[in-house]
Amino acid sequence: MRAQRLAPSPLFSTLSSTLLAAACLAAPLAARAQNQQQVVEPGNEQVIVPQVDRRPVKVPKIPSNDFEFGLFGGTYSTQNFGANAVSGLRVGYHITEDYFVEAVYGQTKVSDESFRQILPGGVLSGDSQKLRYYNVSIGVNVLPGEIFFGRNTAKASALYLIGGVGSTKFNDQRKQTFNVGLGTRLFLKDWLALQVDMRDHIFTLDLLGKRQNTQNLELTGGVTFFF
Repeated sequence: MRAQRLAPSPLFSTLSSTLLAAACLAAPLAARAQNQQQVVEPGNEQVIVPQVDRRPVKVPKIPSNDFEFGLFGGTYSTQNFGANAVSGLRVGYHITEDYFVEAVYGQTKVSDESFRQILPGGVLSGDSQKLRYYNVSIGVNVLPGEIFFGRNTAKASALYLIGGVGSTKFNDQRKQTFNVGLGTRLFLKDWLALQVDMRDHIFTLDLLGKRQNTQNLELTGGVTFFF
């Protein structure tokens, strides 16, 4: 007699299907939770820190000595009288690294030889007279930088603008004088610099009974000491 095969009950089939579906849903959730745990908790993984070599940067610096004293010489072109040698001295104080004040005294000789070719007596009391001036000016360094001498040598430098007011004594006249100009300094040491300066001295002059504004150009070079 052949044994009869029993058919599974509907309840058992439903329960099996439910458990299988639950297992399929639980597997992805467990994998996702494990991945999130790995992201949040990196464990003992080593953090790589990049090694960056820092290069030293040398910034051009104007010497911090506040006071200066200088001597200069050059040429002074007096309008209507020609150019002659000029010499003088300057003292200054650097308010900040950019701004400074300066007092200057200079003198030159002026000849009226060209006038004497037309006027026998000339226009001056003698063959030549001294022109003396002094002024107080304020300047600003506009282009601090460096000048290179070869590959390995560089010196600090500064281009400046300057202007001020003062007085000029010439031909027994004393006239208020305005000056404007520019110049440059080349710092050989913290306490020593070479200086080139260009100025226009503007003042009125009574000449042959006529009063006129004169433009008197000056170009000088010199040495400046800082302390």
